[in-house]
Amino acid sequence: MNPTNDLVPVLKKLRLSGVLQTLQLRRQQSVDDSLPYEEFLFRLLADEVERREAKQLQLRLRRASFEHDRTLEDFDFTFNPSVPKSKIIDLATCAFVERQENVLLVGPSGVGKSHIAQALGHHACRAAFSTVFSPMHRVFQDLRAARADQSYDRKLLRYTSPDLLILDDLGLRPLVQEESDDLFEIIRQRYEHGSIIITSNRAIEEWPPLFGNPLLASAALDRLLHHAHILELKGDSYRNPPRPKRGRRAGAQERVDEAA
Repeated sequence: MNPTNDLVPVLKKLRLSGVLQTLQLRRQQSVDDSLPYEEFLFRLLADEVERREAKQLQLRLRRASFEHDRTLEDFDFTFNPSVPKSKIIDLATCAFVERQENVLLVGPSGVGKSHIAQALGHHACRAAFSTVFSPMHRVFQDLRAARADQSYDRKLLRYTSPDLLILDDLGLRPLVQEESDDLFEIIRQRYEHGSIIITSNRAIEEWPPLFGNPLLASAALDRLLHHAHILELKGDSYRNPPRPKRGRRAGAQERVDEAA
């Protein structure tokens, strides 16, 4: 009789077959350290919990559909000192997701809006919140196609059901009527039910004309701004950084050369 072989069908029935990965290691540890049975069982099951949590995290990250693997750990806050680091760190606790609040990141191209948005989404996934990231134009493409094949309501759920929805690059162009309707419907259904992060190159004051309908714009922005953290990012572009300033020594050497 092999106890391990007998355990396999029992563990599979209980959906605990993952414990076999560390069973031998924990069993040897319990013998070497004379662990009580309860301690051995606790460590073995803790391994399984850790495996499951890691698997669930990878699943949430995959479903989030991030364009890049961005985290706050690899964000260079020193590049643009005006970026509100303390505020961003506070948002990374994901308390705003628990409160169904929104985050609006506005500023010129290249200052790190998309990076920060995806990094906050990454933290939300770590905190076990369901998250979806999408460029704004892709949302409209998906919903336009869904209208054509009669799957609109089902497709809309992708953007209204997650705990956190991240919409990247709002306002690159004015919205056509059906796009305005789609964006309003997403905001309406998520209002006080889920959080939204929106990035945009346009200031908030420039958003209403995008809708092409003053009443629709007012209704959408009233809901969006009611519980919102607005971060205006300024500074140089990470993609096209300015030429490094020359140090004093280089400048002094040039003056010596000119004098000579």
